Amino acid sequence: MKLFSKLYEKVMLWSKHKHAPRYLAGLSFAESSFFPIPPDVMLAPMSLSQPAQAWRFALLTTVASVLGGIAGYFIGAFAFELIEPLLHSAGYWDTYLKARAWFEKWGFWVVFLAGFSPIPYKIFTITAGVIGMAFLPFVLASAIGRGARFYLVAGLMVWGGEKMEKTLRQYIDQLGWIVILALIVVYLLYI
Repeated sequence: MKLFSKLYEKVMLWSKHKHAPRYLAGLSFAESSFFPIPPDVMLAPMSLSQPAQAWRFALLTTVASVLGGIAGYFIGAFAFELIEPLLHSAGYWDTYLKARAWFEKWGFWVVFLAGFSPIPYKIFTITAGVIGMAFLPFVLASAIGRGARFYLVAGLMVWGGEKMEKTLRQYIDQLGWIVILALIVVYLLYI
């Protein structure tokens, strides 16, 4: 079944759309404070399809993500009571509690790590606001962590270039089904 190759073609077409950078910035901002989909899903195909613009896309993603992180910080600082029920219902409460414990132990470094890793960054931005982490170190750690991650993604796409794009196009259906199968296995293991 060629489900993923059709989707791949659409994504590569969308990645060249004239408004794609705006959508990338919006997604980057939203993901850092409340939205569950990471900007890498747009940054990677945009960088792959337009390698000459990859560094610009990485910068745009970083700036928008840090601004979204600042919004998350202020949500935590001033509106935590409003979002606490959402953390419970979305299944993020345990992650929030772990984030609090990590902040007490590592402070600045936990924001840097969360910014770089696939850990839900929004939990850490909100938690930083809740605990009243110093604002400038928060912004600095966010900028370094998020920047390192997004420049790495863009750099990998530029480095892989046309050869990576051809290989992805050839094996996208197999990779897609492997990912789906892996997600099902992980889900079944953690029910």
